[in-house]
Amino acid sequence: MYRLIVTVKKAVIYLFRLLFIPFELVFAFIFIVFIYVLFSATVSPPEVPDIHIGKRQKVSENHYVLGNNYLKKNEFGIWEMYIEGEPYERGLIYGELAKELNQSQEEIFVGQINQFVPKGAFQNFLKIMMGFFTNEIPDHISLENQQEIYGISRTFSDEFDYIAPKYTRILGYHAAHDMGHALNDYSVVGCTSFALKGAKSATDHLILGRNFDFYVGDDFAREKIILFINPSTGYKFTSYSWAGFTGVASGMNEQGLTVTINASKSDLPTGSKTPISILAREILQYAKNIDEAIAIAKKRETFVSETLMVGSANDNKTVLIEKSPTKLGVYEMKGDDLICSNHYQSTTFEKDPANLQNIQNSDSKFRYDRVRELIDRQATPFTPTDVAAILRNQKAANGDTLGMGNPRAVNQLLAHHSVVMQPTERMFYITTNDFQLGKFIGYDLNKTFAAKKAIVTDSIAADPFLYSQAYQDFLLFKQTKQKISQYLMFDKPLTLSQQDIEAFIRQNSESYVTYEMLGKYFSKKGQCEKAATYFKEALTKKTASKQVDRELQLLMENCGK
Repeated sequence: MYRLIVTVKKAVIYLFRLLFIPFELVFAFIFIVFIYVLFSATVSPPEVPDIHIGKRQKVSENHYVLGNNYLKKNEFGIWEMYIEGEPYERGLIYGELAKELNQSQEEIFVGQINQFVPKGAFQNFLKIMMGFFTNEIPDHISLENQQEIYGISRTFSDEFDYIAPKYTRILGYHAAHDMGHALNDYSVVGCTSFALKGAKSATDHLILGRNFDFYVGDDFAREKIILFINPSTGYKFTSYSWAGFTGVASGMNEQGLTVTINASKSDLPTGSKTPISILAREILQYAKNIDEAIAIAKKRETFVSETLMVGSANDNKTVLIEKSPTKLGVYEMKGDDLICSNHYQSTTFEKDPANLQNIQNSDSKFRYDRVRELIDRQATPFTPTDVAAILRNQKAANGDTLGMGNPRAVNQLLAHHSVVMQPTERMFYITTNDFQLGKFIGYDLNKTFAAKKAIVTDSIAADPFLYSQAYQDFLLFKQTKQKISQYLMFDKPLTLSQQDIEAFIRQNSESYVTYEMLGKYFSKKGQCEKAATYFKEALTKKTASKQVDRELQLLMENCGK
């Protein structure tokens, strides 16, 4: 079965390359396929107590309460949710408060499924081939998490029960997140994180920043939720993600322990294990220091290779817990800084062939080196604003241009979210809009959990780039790029005039992606000579990686043939 999965993966990727499909659509296609197949096995719900939570009360537009729990959309368009209680109770309350958000998020998933995967025999074939994934996931998730997830699933829509029962579907969403990470051959989950302390921190204490560059479309990222959880066991914590998701991508607990996840090189999973976001959630809820976080990580087997950056106020340091399906390594903070992109650094993995290949061929090392350069050149200690400035940086080494939206940049203009964290001060800053360009708002966790209400006490101003003509050009560029993608992948009719082409180039002239997309457009139109010219031009720009260089060279050579 393992060889079959790997062969299918390689065949699909090669097919898409021949058809000149953009790399992010290759990812989207395979990601949505795996979301679908994860639903193929029906999972029995866990045993739960008999609990009646009542109905939510509407306070005003976009503001609901249920006992001490509430959901409210703040002035920046971010949903804030506070929940307390036992596991199943928390799940029921989450579902009741956010049922429209949960259902809307699922509509986005199912809409993508129906777009990418034809109904009928092909869907049934995928169910048969890959159904074993979800079937065993409960064996790798604690009963507490199962009960909470089951509670949330109760308010999912009946409309999609034809795919699978609600509980099975929401389990699939959590596992599908790992499937996306398994596809980071295409750098579509190119997250960047770093931590500073001592002389490099304005408070002398830890300060961390991270970009969560997990992209599954604009609709997916539109509605974000910051959760404040007061569980019946373990520590209170906050996390920032999307509706219906109980795992953690970026979070901090009341002890000042922080967790963020960064994908690394991994092949497709061959069986059920613990989704990485569920492991991050367990660490956040039950660890007060780094030793306890490592102990929790060691006892869980995971789907794919991943790095958990764990910062600790109690230890005043940060470590990288580097985990693969077969081994675990820990990389300690050396001096006053620690940087994490998408390759491993511990002795456990330093000679690992997949990791060495990842460093050599992907964009990970570019982003790592750029963060190192930005940290080293600053003479003054870093404030939250300074950390956000690095997260927003779009340049290459020495400030050279990369164009906009280059995977080689720290800021790829596609982040689902970005956070800045001060564990000792219990400050948790989150982005509001336009990737990491908009204002960051800073929550004081001590005050928030004492009041059982989200309390913002600080902010980081929006990036001036947000108001520039260049950003408006990028938004227009993105619209045309999406039209070309739709034409390449779904044959949606498209004819670009000379004026359209000139505008597209003008809007992002320094990006290799601009010329790559035009080359693929003209290749499909059968105008190979013109396509080769654009592929050649793309190679004169700073591309994302050596892998991209090879692919562009191959496309150009194929045009010549």
